[in-house]
Amino acid sequence: MIRSIKQEWFSNIQGDTLAGIVVALALIPEAIAFSIIAGVDPKVGLYASFCIAVIIAFTGGRPGMISAATGAMALLMITLVREHGLEYLLAATLLTGVLQIAAGYLKLADLMRFVSRSVVTGFVNALAILIFMAQLPELTGVTWHVYAMTAAGLGIIYLFPCLPRVGKTIPSPLVCIVVLTAVYMISGMDIRSVGDMGELPDTLPVFLWPDVPLTLETLWIILPYSVMLAVVGLLESMMTATIVDDLTDTPSDKNRECKGQGIANIGSGLLGGMAGCAMIGQSVINVKSGGRGRLSTFVAGVVLLIMVVFLADWVSQIPMAALVAVMIMVSIGTFSWASIRDLRKHPLSTNIVMLATVVVTVGTHNLAIGVFVGVLLAAMFFANKVGNILYIGSEEADDGSRRIYRVVGQVFFASSERFGNAFDFKESVEKVTIDLSRAHFWDITAVQTLDRVVIKFRREGTEVELIGLNEASATIVDRYAIHDDPAAVEKLMGGH
Repeated sequence: MIRSIKQEWFSNIQGDTLAGIVVALALIPEAIAFSIIAGVDPKVGLYASFCIAVIIAFTGGRPGMISAATGAMALLMITLVREHGLEYLLAATLLTGVLQIAAGYLKLADLMRFVSRSVVTGFVNALAILIFMAQLPELTGVTWHVYAMTAAGLGIIYLFPCLPRVGKTIPSPLVCIVVLTAVYMISGMDIRSVGDMGELPDTLPVFLWPDVPLTLETLWIILPYSVMLAVVGLLESMMTATIVDDLTDTPSDKNRECKGQGIANIGSGLLGGMAGCAMIGQSVINVKSGGRGRLSTFVAGVVLLIMVVFLADWVSQIPMAALVAVMIMVSIGTFSWASIRDLRKHPLSTNIVMLATVVVTVGTHNLAIGVFVGVLLAAMFFANKVGNILYIGSEEADDGSRRIYRVVGQVFFASSERFGNAFDFKESVEKVTIDLSRAHFWDITAVQTLDRVVIKFRREGTEVELIGLNEASATIVDRYAIHDDPAAVEKLMGGH
């Protein structure tokens, strides 16, 4: 245990500390912007980002991943805040945490194995596009100074690492923010800064129990929002954890991450913050800046609070152009450029799943809907592909009075019709043997189709013998088949 703590917390102190500072700077405008989207005071998003980052550093299952207030969650809060106010949002945040903890204990994170690689790739590409699109308001209708500062920021980010020694020691996004802030303060140019985004809080967060009546009516008001927040939060967190796993080539405990997200959201709600989840943009910034352990997430949360409460005058001077440059770097680094090249090599179904995930996610700005569509399409394509891998051959016995059918493949809802149409019920034979030793029956639809095949043969006066069922198939057939139950067959045939 002590070795694990050292590895997760203190194996990369310098890299985690510097990366955490960079992430903290990037979190400020995002938290303010997401608060505005949700219709609440900027300090609600800033307090949430601080609480969630600090708590998840201890409770999360993915070291080095950044969690805070997010746009995907903020979009789900708009109606609740508008119709019922901030207190109901805080109550919904607490319930969201409870639901996520329950999901962790129920091991629902294991469902991530049903998300195909093409869906993950589409999710990543969609997020990269959304991150870039979120920067466009800062780049439209502005003076040339903004473009110059943004270009200079990108130049620093990509060229600074080329410097010997120091280029690999200090994260280039941090250098970008410091240099451009100095240029902005010295030149006094008229461009937007963090201070223009909203008023920063001047006090530490305090314990705050939501001022709502503890009644069933309150529960029915917040439950739908809490369920949506819990689902979207966990989905985005699990997908982000998968991406960070790939970036760092290390595993994560996703069920622990579910519980950690829940505990963090409860803490956020009790300290006046909104619900949040993992942030892919900031997580990529953290990893690209050298952050690997839990210390980076903890530093990000603590430094965020220190900066917005005690160093607000300095933080408000950070030009938005510097943060736009950092986020453009994140967008470029997040996008899977190899997926474009792979469009030629991958199967059409894989490409359709990936592109559909991108289009739906970008079109709806809802990550949950995009991933749901991608998973649904992937499942349909898989079912169709497996359903087509079914072969049914036949041979006539020597005396001509018996025919043997041999079934090879998977019989389930997608292939049952093909299975049922493969038999010649009008052939004049005394006995039919159906060899199922190389087949597998998966569901009720397959069993019902087998019933129809047997009943049709018997209705034509042909004796039917089923042989070779494996143990699993025999179990489901014995439990649900009715072809050996005269009463059930009579009912199925409508009494005729």
